[in-house]
Amino acid sequence: MSEQAPEQNYRVLARKYRPADFDSLIGQEAMVRTLSNAIDTGRLAHAFILTGVRGVGKTTTARIIAKALNCTAADGPTIAPCGECDNCKSISESRHVDVLEMDAASRTGVDDIREIIESVRYAPVSARYKIYIIDEVHMLSKSAFNALLKTLEEPPESVKFIFATTEIRKLPVTVLSRCQRFDLKRVEAQTLVDHLAKLVANENCTAEDGALTLIARAAEGSVRDSLSLLDQAIAHGAGKVTEAQVRDMLGLADRAQVLDLFEQIMKGEIADALTTLRTQYDAGADPVVVINDLLEVSHWLTRLKVTPDTGTDALVSEAEKEQGGKMAATLGMPHLTRAWQMLMKGLSEVRVAPSAIAAAEMVLIRMAYASGLPSPADLVKKLQNNPAQPVAPSGSTGAHASGPTAAAPMQQQTQAAQPRSADVVALRADAVGDHPQHPMPVSFEKMVALFQAEKEGILATVLTDHVRIVDYKPGAFSITTTGRTPNDFVMRAKQCLKAWTGNDWMISIDNGAAPASTTLKEQHDARNKKRRDETMEDPAVKALLEVFPEARLLAVRDKRTLDEQLEEAAAADDGLTYDDVGEDKSEFDF
Repeated sequence: MSEQAPEQNYRVLARKYRPADFDSLIGQEAMVRTLSNAIDTGRLAHAFILTGVRGVGKTTTARIIAKALNCTAADGPTIAPCGECDNCKSISESRHVDVLEMDAASRTGVDDIREIIESVRYAPVSARYKIYIIDEVHMLSKSAFNALLKTLEEPPESVKFIFATTEIRKLPVTVLSRCQRFDLKRVEAQTLVDHLAKLVANENCTAEDGALTLIARAAEGSVRDSLSLLDQAIAHGAGKVTEAQVRDMLGLADRAQVLDLFEQIMKGEIADALTTLRTQYDAGADPVVVINDLLEVSHWLTRLKVTPDTGTDALVSEAEKEQGGKMAATLGMPHLTRAWQMLMKGLSEVRVAPSAIAAAEMVLIRMAYASGLPSPADLVKKLQNNPAQPVAPSGSTGAHASGPTAAAPMQQQTQAAQPRSADVVALRADAVGDHPQHPMPVSFEKMVALFQAEKEGILATVLTDHVRIVDYKPGAFSITTTGRTPNDFVMRAKQCLKAWTGNDWMISIDNGAAPASTTLKEQHDARNKKRRDETMEDPAVKALLEVFPEARLLAVRDKRTLDEQLEEAAAADDGLTYDDVGEDKSEFDF
């Protein structure tokens, strides 16, 4: 029994080293300075609200404030409570009759708040102030908040309220306006490392600097989290905390290996990257953690490229600084941002995948193959500088046929694999033997209808909206343009017409000539206006509008089938296009 007594009386580090005064509270200098000045000048608020992430000391700070207000070693409130008087001891042990702690997560209703409202009328029993500490105050119901407002605004002089919450945005503004707010910030990683080093020495243990750095990073600014991890690490290493042990305990990958992995990915070395990932996985690294570490590396390198002072972080080793500096100088901003986006998408995939390691490998493969792709800005510049580049033979378009480490540069492979739109038309023209032939269109309107039928929407729109015909005959025509046509419009139109009709076409642009007609769109709009005007004069329509004066004519449609309209248009040769078909005054939409 005597050997088990120390284990039963053991207190975890997070409780054993809980700050007892403002001097031992780390990372919250701004709040301590404000409270010190308020106590010294007698400008104490009647209600405080403490907010911040978990483990930064909200409840601890509330108890320190309670001791500072009620310490009997001084004549009045003091910034340095003694910790030895009855009030300080009982407050530290959460048993003081005048300092009431309430967990709003379990007591959320109006009845719980009613108890507070009724008890504030009575003076403190033994303390200078009666203090109510409400933790997780955002969990109170709306009715409970409303019930508390009047008392919170005008409490008795001997009553103080201290609220603590991790969700400050969930509090009503009516409560916030009645409290003095303190935002407890995350504790910096280096401050945490120094703090942990002192505690390790106090516990007569040893810890490597790298191990404490890993714990500080994993804690993400939370002192309580860092102490809990340190407690676990000391138990794991039997009093000796090493970096390797902490990595195994947290399931982390070696930071140097993560940098090597990121570098291999960005170089397109797929085989080496997969081998490195599998090695880390076999050593116990979680694939989700590895992808998250790669995200951190991507973010760190981006910051290093934008603000070189980032490399002076004390938590970054010299080897990491040197390797990261070289990578940041080599990689471009488009590549880093693209890596960030792919890793963000990949992280969610790895989390939900049946096999996390398989999903992580697929993420790395995608990134490696995309690492050599040029940025959109580079592609635009190449197209602008080389508008008439020949199409690569079909045998050379297989980018990544031998992986990103093939002898040809990635940019050249991508250029061959992604031909321009004009090159696509040229490829179609080469396959004229496989394309069904159309008869030569007898009019400009029928030629435009051919572009529409072949799903060449861009060219059809240009011919319809921005081209006026000067002269047309099958195989050759002259036009004027509105200045909004693509530079390669004539070439693409010739290639399409040759592919569809089997004949060479002559197309000329003569903007100096007077156009013989308006554009097809203008003709189309004029026809629609005429039809609409004629429809509005129809006796049936007039009678309908008299009955329903607020009605509006929206469209005029033809009840005939599409084939009937096309046959009629072809027989009449009236220049109707596919856009015109289906509109007549036979049916009205209101």
